Amino acid sequence: MKKSYKIDVDCANCANKMEQAACNTPGVKSASVNYMALKMTVEFQDGENVPEVMEQVLKNCKKVESDCEIFL
Repeated sequence: MKKSYKIDVDCANCANKMEQAACNTPGVKSASVNYMALKMTVEFQDGENVPEVMEQVLKNCKKVESDCEIFL
């Protein structure tokens, strides 16, 4: 399953950090961040609890870029 989320991030480098953090989150099959559109697309592994995985994605993104936001 794929879902898209609106994000708030300051620069393209920060968006890249967010993408890497999301990709390294358990339960995430793949993730991509479009800085120009301020959008993150996440593909989840089968059978995952999407809200729980996204909470962890947000925590991981905040670790690498503290002022970023994902609008869940």
